[in-house]
Amino acid sequence: MKLQRKKLRISDLLIKTLIKFCAFFTIAMVVYIMGYIFVRGIPAINTELLTTAPSELKGTVGILPMIINTIYIIVVTLVVTTPISIGAAIYLSEYSKKNNKFVKVIEFTTQTLAGIPSIIFGLFGFVFFGVFLKMGYSLLSGALTLAIMVMPTIVRTTQEALKTVPNSYREGAIGLGATRLYLIRTILLPSALPGIMTSIILSIGRIVGESAALIFTAGIGYMLPKGFFTHLRSSGATLTVQLYQYAMRGENLEITYAIASVLMIIVLIINFAAKKFAAALKKG
Repeated sequence: MKLQRKKLRISDLLIKTLIKFCAFFTIAMVVYIMGYIFVRGIPAINTELLTTAPSELKGTVGILPMIINTIYIIVVTLVVTTPISIGAAIYLSEYSKKNNKFVKVIEFTTQTLAGIPSIIFGLFGFVFFGVFLKMGYSLLSGALTLAIMVMPTIVRTTQEALKTVPNSYREGAIGLGATRLYLIRTILLPSALPGIMTSIILSIGRIVGESAALIFTAGIGYMLPKGFFTHLRSSGATLTVQLYQYAMRGENLEITYAIASVLMIIVLIINFAAKKFAAALKKG
């Protein structure tokens, strides 16, 4: 009996050590990658790089238009896809019947969409938004394409977050006479908010890191915006697309790492702001 307990303790210790090693290895890799990029890229970041547009005549390699285009893409994509995705998740989780074949088809479709390569979304966006709807190469076309791309992530993650809310919350609210809409608005959504914010943060990461789909839809323009809606209808390269172009040419590696550093800083700021926003909503 004692020998068996000793074997169990040794196996538990080995598993615990392995888990710690995996966690440490993951953190170390993230720190190493971020540190390597920042060490190579931050020294090349200067005022000219952040405040000018690229121009062969002036000899500038600024990335200001790409920063603005990236923010445009993130904002428009989230504005379009977030309410639709959360609404779909609420319907699947709270309104639909559990064994409904139509619901199973929707869930299977969202899972399939989540696994489709981004280049396929790019081709679809080019044909449907660019050609059929005559949007051409534009930021709006790219944002709508990315909205379809990240929708499965938000739907599935929100749906799973709603499932984690205890049924006692639902039963108690309904027992007190609350309507289903009031239940969703005041109890379920606040309780599932951390999961919903996680899905949005994951979506932001995919939006920012996307290049293939945007090359087919948003194009590679680098003009400074003259107006919000006017610029949405024009071609524009994001930071990722510009980074891809510099990396493919093998020129200005310092600028390439600088763009990567700016991109990572933007992602960190957005993720930090999203978490603070979620914490403020939860307290309110």
